[in-house]
Amino acid sequence: MIKAYARSDIGKARQMNQDYFYISDSLSNVQLFILADGMGGYNGGEIASSLATKCVKSYIENNFEEVPKDKDSLIQLVASSMEYANMVIYEKSKENKEYEGMGTTLEICLIYNNKVYIGHVGDSRIYRVRKDIIRKLTQDHSYVQKLVKDGKITKEEAEVHPKKNMLMRAIGCSAFVEPDVSVKGFLKDDILVMTSDGLTNMVKQDEILKKVKENIETAPKELIEMANQNGGLDNITIVVIKNI
Repeated sequence: MIKAYARSDIGKARQMNQDYFYISDSLSNVQLFILADGMGGYNGGEIASSLATKCVKSYIENNFEEVPKDKDSLIQLVASSMEYANMVIYEKSKENKEYEGMGTTLEICLIYNNKVYIGHVGDSRIYRVRKDIIRKLTQDHSYVQKLVKDGKITKEEAEVHPKKNMLMRAIGCSAFVEPDVSVKGFLKDDILVMTSDGLTNMVKQDEILKKVKENIETAPKELIEMANQNGGLDNITIVVIKNI
């Protein structure tokens, strides 16, 4: 059985909340969780994040029954849902001058048979907590992450880099996107944490681990409070999922 709790907050510095999330009902035949952090001028980011979430939800729910339930088919289902969302948002961005350049990060957790099928584009993150260890399951698609990977700066320097928010990959910004899709074990008592960078830029990984281990039900609210106490410079969204 899966329990999930989520919360989103505008933060202290933004005019509107451009984050969006979806958590499936525990009785739903498709265990699906989505988080998107939108970007773009006049309400473009809000449109991009909500559209991405709705596109992925409808695509996966409409195709889940027909798809064979082997690993490769489910990986392809997640990837295709993200490519579909990308196409819809990219087309919409060309319809209206106000939406030009809008885009969004996109995180997907499709849970099936004690495995989680993860789709990822951007710099929102997915962590897995197992016993007392928290592990990041996604790699940020950011300029700064590339610098770290190339050995040009350290992880510590990345934390305070002025171009920290510059994305190398996002949904809706170009005609094609290459999502990262992976499969991880999701065993009894494992916890998944999906989060926008409004949390991870303000709250350290070990603090996230501590709050989630204490109480998954109150963790989203308490972590948002911590992020706001530390400055709340962006919208903050967190989804916590536990395999009970």
